[in-house]
Amino acid sequence: MTLLQLFISFIKIGAFSFGGGYAMLPLIEEEVVEVHGWITTPEYIDILAIAEMTPGPIAINSATFLGYKVAGFVGSAVATIGVVLPSFIIMSLIFVFVQRFKKSPYVNWIFKGIRPVVLGLIASAAVSVGGNTFVDLKSVLIAILLFVLVAFRDFNPIFGIILAGALGAILF
Repeated sequence: MTLLQLFISFIKIGAFSFGGGYAMLPLIEEEVVEVHGWITTPEYIDILAIAEMTPGPIAINSATFLGYKVAGFVGSAVATIGVVLPSFIIMSLIFVFVQRFKKSPYVNWIFKGIRPVVLGLIASAAVSVGGNTFVDLKSVLIAILLFVLVAFRDFNPIFGIILAGALGAILF
């Protein structure tokens, strides 16, 4: 039953999330933390940190890690297939009809309308994760330092992750 719930949850997340992995994060959190209670919020944040550092799309990495946490290797496969399947089906259908509709003003209007929604979902994920991640002044200072180094000083993001981990180990 857990595998079926896992599949349904992640197929729902994959089907109703537009804008990529970061837009899926609030839906993933709602399903796995609030609806099913499979993990806690701190565990979710840890999984996001690992999923972000791991090569590949964050939503797929998150689904894989969460599926493993909930139901082992099979759960990992079920969650990953669930989150990818809707996009695969939709993109396959779009590919078939792309030549017919690629110059349609209606299609352009739809995509222009979706953009603000995607931005809102990404902002929601940032607020949700940030609110649970920045627990004290030290964590805020580490985040600000890394943001400045990576955004304005051309600091390599991989070294940024290593530096943040080292600072976290030292300060906490």
